[in-house]
Amino acid sequence: MELLPAIEMESPSTVAVNASIIWLHGLGADGNDFAPLVPQLPLPESFGIRFIFPHAPSIPVSINNGYVMPAWYDIKEMDIDRHVDEEQLLQSAAWVHALIDRELERGIDSRRIIVAGFSQGGAVSFEAALTYAKPLAGIMALSTYFATAESIEVSPVQKDIPIMICHGTMDPVVPESLGKKSMAILQSLGFAPEYHSYPMEHSLCPQQVGDIADWITRVLAEA
Repeated sequence: MELLPAIEMESPSTVAVNASIIWLHGLGADGNDFAPLVPQLPLPESFGIRFIFPHAPSIPVSINNGYVMPAWYDIKEMDIDRHVDEEQLLQSAAWVHALIDRELERGIDSRRIIVAGFSQGGAVSFEAALTYAKPLAGIMALSTYFATAESIEVSPVQKDIPIMICHGTMDPVVPESLGKKSMAILQSLGFAPEYHSYPMEHSLCPQQVGDIADWITRVLAEA
């Protein structure tokens, strides 16, 4: 499978790369959206982390009158946790699997690979990480929803995967109720996700950046 184009960055480190974070952007953005965050993450210099920010292809998006924009899948109706193009979402998850496979080929242990995503990217992250055939380090789901909750076939090797869910209490795009719904579904599947909420809209805030760095540090320290 052809790999998606992506931005790659490495966190300041005193050691060689030994972990990877694949971070998916939201609707209408691209890999540049979260790349500037890397220097702001206070991560231990003893961690050698490669950040990968892939670019979604540009496709027509129904809720935006068919306007062509970067998207991991089409959203057909505003009730976004139910009316998505699941075939396109599964294709995007397969592209993430290919990126994970490439990291394995580069010598990274699967247990030191985190899959992260914001909004649409978070929905793909749930599907991609929970169905991957080798154990991963964690899932970071930001301002998102579990679009494939009713159809996903979870890989048994992911039964203990750490999951961090972050959501804004004033999010007008993806209501926080969808973040809480994702947490409840994951709990019903036997997972133990961490849930963090912040007084923000559909974005990131400084407190969240610190919490993300703390979570990454804990997850990779235990990997």
